[in-house]
Amino acid sequence: MTFRIQPVSTAADLEPFLDVPWRVYGDDPNWVPQIRSDIAKQLSPENGFRSYGILQAFVLLTEGGEAIGRIVATVNRRLIEREEENVGLLGYFECIDDPQAIAMLLDAGCDWLRSQGMTRVRGPIDLFTHNNCLFLADAFDSPPMIMMPYNPAYYGIGWERYGFERAKDAYAYDFPMIPLDDRFERGYKIATKAGVTFRPICTKGEGFETDVRNLYRLFTTAFEASWSSSSRTEAEFFDSAQQLKTLVDPEIFPIAEYNGEMVGFFMALPDYNIALKRVNGRLNLWGILKFLWYRRNIDQARVLAICALPEFRRKLVPLALIYLGMQGGQKQGYQNAELSWIWADNQASRNITEASGAKVLKTYRMYERAL
Repeated sequence: MTFRIQPVSTAADLEPFLDVPWRVYGDDPNWVPQIRSDIAKQLSPENGFRSYGILQAFVLLTEGGEAIGRIVATVNRRLIEREEENVGLLGYFECIDDPQAIAMLLDAGCDWLRSQGMTRVRGPIDLFTHNNCLFLADAFDSPPMIMMPYNPAYYGIGWERYGFERAKDAYAYDFPMIPLDDRFERGYKIATKAGVTFRPICTKGEGFETDVRNLYRLFTTAFEASWSSSSRTEAEFFDSAQQLKTLVDPEIFPIAEYNGEMVGFFMALPDYNIALKRVNGRLNLWGILKFLWYRRNIDQARVLAICALPEFRRKLVPLALIYLGMQGGQKQGYQNAELSWIWADNQASRNITEASGAKVLKTYRMYERAL
């Protein structure tokens, strides 16, 4: 087949770009379509990311005009400043199983990054690691949890054939909904005796705004040293929080405080992919009605992050948060949970996770190469 690359420059160009996943996955029972309007918003010139980053999207078309691949090349200046290296990013990658098509997309993305002065490329990362990132590297026989990637096995193979090398692996853990080891309850008691208090996150009014502001402060502090991570603006963080506000289950989102100041959190969400799978990527009126109907079937949750300021780790706040989060999950009737994701070389986080009885469930992979 003969293909052609087309830069995405207009709203009309964006429609075939958004169509690509349906061409790639077809009837794959494990695929959960992302909401099209969410992707369009991320790529919009009005996105707060544009205050410190630039991007160029490309779509790959057949001679007949059918969209069969896509990619976005990104320059994230905050990441470059942090790493002190001109590293560009490739993300939003989707493509049919064709080596030529994959190579053409990677050519387009890498050539654009070179034109922007980048000397190294990393991916898949959709603008930054707080968005969708990583390729699934094993366990292709089950659907992803909310806000986790899913892709065919040939994606990683195609990138490696192009010259990308594995930069780092990450793990998703299966969290069994069974009573925790006694050390977690003891950790909770020790933390409370040390003066730490715990409560559910606020989801309304001024309490919500205050909690989001403090979550932003903690999140930015705790993960500033995480590999390939770049901080978002407070406005970006608030925008994401507003989108998730109605999806939060406070029972599985406990907050730790000391003298009225937030010092830790256990961030988990119900696995809304169970409902989103039914809306086929569109939250129009019919899609919203479907979502509201099928969300009643949600019986599992994803733990996104467990965070505590360094000085409160000695007071066993992380153990206490896990204890409370799992207690809340059992109270709400969740049958299983997934903690995702943790870098493979983050041994401290892996140790506390595995101490709870969690087991590695899936492996994800990040790639790099010189330009």
